[in-house]
Amino acid sequence: MDKHAGAVSELVDQLGRLPGVGRKSAERLAFHLLRVPEAEAIALADAIRRIRSDIRYCQACFNLCEEELCAICRSGDRDTTRLCVVEQPRDLMSLEQSQAFNGLYHVLLGRIAPLDGIGPDQLTIDALVDRVRNGNFSEVIMATNPNVEGDGTSLYISNLLAEFPVQITRLARGITAGSVLEYANREMIADALVGR
Repeated sequence: MDKHAGAVSELVDQLGRLPGVGRKSAERLAFHLLRVPEAEAIALADAIRRIRSDIRYCQACFNLCEEELCAICRSGDRDTTRLCVVEQPRDLMSLEQSQAFNGLYHVLLGRIAPLDGIGPDQLTIDALVDRVRNGNFSEVIMATNPNVEGDGTSLYISNLLAEFPVQITRLARGITAGSVLEYANREMIADALVGR
């Protein structure tokens, strides 16, 4: 038997479906929403509704946007000869926050993961190949996650792009600045040596 009123119980259930939110956290969030001014709670509901109705994928890079092209693709200040390939829009946001890259991006909207039933045809790989074929890129940076699926996706794409006159690079890995070799695990050391 549920100890909360119907609407509260439903909200707790919905909040509990969010990644990283367990039952207790969902209850805390639900009761927080009951305590805040009504306008604040309605603003949250409106923001959720708006993200579902107004947000779409950029027609060029598949980043999230509200127009046909995202702000990065519309900008005239970007280096249009370098293209960075990422798995998700949140990866693009992380790279942008570093302020170390001023080129363009391509978001795959996932990674090849056969065990999860995700193949190349479910990603934006064909659009990426078309961009490279028709673009003026000198470098494509593979910035997929450093795990089995990310590396496999990167290798698959690198093989597809091998026919084009572009340099294919990847993000550096290994020992971070300020660390001590004695405390690095063998995978970090191996990545540092192989990618040197």
